[in-house]
Amino acid sequence: MSNKNKDLIPQVLTVLFIILVVIYFTINAQNNMGNRGISFGFGFLSQESSFDIAFSLIDYDGSYSYARAFLVGLLNTILVSVIGIFFATILGVTVGISRLSQNYLISKAAEWYVEIFRNIPLILQIFFWYFAALRALPLTIDSINFYDISFLNVKGWYVPRFIWTNFSLFFYSIIAAVILIFFLSKYAQKQRDDFGRQIPTFYISLGILFGLPFLTFLLGGVTLSFQIPELTQLSKTIYVYQGGVTIIPELISLALALSMYTATFIAENVRAGILGVNKGQKEAAASIGLTKGQILKLVVMPQALRIIIPPTTNQYLNLTKNSSLAAAIAYPDIVLVFAGTALMQTGRAIEIISITMFTYLSLSLSISVFMNWYNKKMAIKEK
Repeated sequence: MSNKNKDLIPQVLTVLFIILVVIYFTINAQNNMGNRGISFGFGFLSQESSFDIAFSLIDYDGSYSYARAFLVGLLNTILVSVIGIFFATILGVTVGISRLSQNYLISKAAEWYVEIFRNIPLILQIFFWYFAALRALPLTIDSINFYDISFLNVKGWYVPRFIWTNFSLFFYSIIAAVILIFFLSKYAQKQRDDFGRQIPTFYISLGILFGLPFLTFLLGGVTLSFQIPELTQLSKTIYVYQGGVTIIPELISLALALSMYTATFIAENVRAGILGVNKGQKEAAASIGLTKGQILKLVVMPQALRIIIPPTTNQYLNLTKNSSLAAAIAYPDIVLVFAGTALMQTGRAIEIISITMFTYLSLSLSISVFMNWYNKKMAIKEK
């Protein structure tokens, strides 16, 4: 028997063992459910849910199905994860670079930020923002007024709603701008590699990204109006804002806590990545007249990204999974809506928990695939 076949035997046996374990637990679960008169299936997803959800990105009420409720929870989970990843990345990169600043005050402030927020449990930070910080905001009638277009109070943040006409044309112009920027970056990279020419892609890309949609807005018949929230008195003591968009305090608290907590770990990844670049390269770049900003952008960060991206991917995954703590403050994510309310109403524990687990697995794998592609793209290729 060849060495190759010998190496395959343990792998085949491992796979067979896993399959047998899954089959055993599946049969065992079916027998137990059958003995208790519990059926297995996903037909309940088409049944009427009969419960409302406080915050939804799509139309929903109690007359919709459980499948629709699942979609609402999924979109809410994706929303807070995307917001958290976006702000955690910006804050983390800023703090990570600040920790290496030669300014004593800036570096110490960044260090204390990391040490404080990294060492306080995330659930306590969520509680702090929700029960302490946001609950201290004024009542509706005494809302904090931002130029008469946006209002902040204990019930949430009320912002204008955008009302578009011909939005599809404006959206297509944004897609076209992104495609043009992609080809511009490819062309600039070829010019840099073949002829050593530096094309100011950043400023050209900004011009394309904002210029093309702006021209479409002016010449394409696209119009934009705003629906401003208005204070309405329902009774002698009850005031509400109607119109506009309401950002509920649960979303604000969760996004703040996730962003500020995860940013501490991203900051350490950025700091480690920058320190991992040979000091001699920074000195060589300075010797040819590059400024500190140019050294950071052109020499340090391209090499540091090889160190930064893999552990940062783990933090993105952690943030997405940590968003399930939203149930602690009643933010209607997939755990609260589907694995909570829907499970209690239907009793379909195995089906609902399986769907929820598979959903988080799919989200995590999607993030991993994208970040692995980006890591491969940013790798320094030797010629």
